[in-house]
Amino acid sequence: MKDDLIIAGRSFSSRFIMGSGKFEPELIKACVEAGGAQIITLALRRANSKGGEFLKYIPKDVALLANTSGAKTAEQALQIALLARELGCGEMIKVELIGESKYLLPDNYESIKACELLAKNGFAPLVYMLPDLVAARAMVDAGAAAIMPLAAPIGSNLGLANKNLIEILIREINLPIIVDAGIGRPSEACAAMEMGCAAVMLNTAIATSGDVALMAGAFGKAIKAGREAYLARFGRVLESSGEASSPLSGFLE
Repeated sequence: MKDDLIIAGRSFSSRFIMGSGKFEPELIKACVEAGGAQIITLALRRANSKGGEFLKYIPKDVALLANTSGAKTAEQALQIALLARELGCGEMIKVELIGESKYLLPDNYESIKACELLAKNGFAPLVYMLPDLVAARAMVDAGAAAIMPLAAPIGSNLGLANKNLIEILIREINLPIIVDAGIGRPSEACAAMEMGCAAVMLNTAIATSGDVALMAGAFGKAIKAGREAYLARFGRVLESSGEASSPLSGFLE
């Protein structure tokens, strides 16, 4: 069964999106091969460093998703996106506008403005946000291509701390919901996919593990398993009784 992830008209057979901010460049290719990621995010300053040396480690068939890391305003986000397009990163852009420095939480209000500005300039914004239905609806109206709620504070590996709020977005928003930030274990990525998330983005959980390629492979399998479970639909739940899976009587008569 064909079950591609569709973002802004582009199809991806993998639902594993990998960040690159904490990786040594030479490990990225190994993680892509082990985990099967088809989209890699990267900060423009890294892509543009050392004459693009970093980019040679990213396989050619992997889509680049530049992010607006470092921008504080919608106008700065647009400047970064325009530079990323000049470097060949394409139209997809991850809107990442951090609103405060202690918990590194995104600024939903400025992100809505950035989304509108980017969409008017031909970009497909994937918006990193605090899970908030009102803000997500405004992002859809502003031209978002996907909504990327954080599961927990970025880099924390705390898991699905915002599970209930993300479930609301899945039910109410007719765009891909991609969990971004906070996932720490493959089981948590699987749970996000079982909920109905369209994809999971990972960085810290893999980059800080003991064996990054092995962990990337574990996450790739978990994401696929969670998606297949979601598509299969879960069996019913009996809350007040049990039911035998085999007959308990009659087999000796």
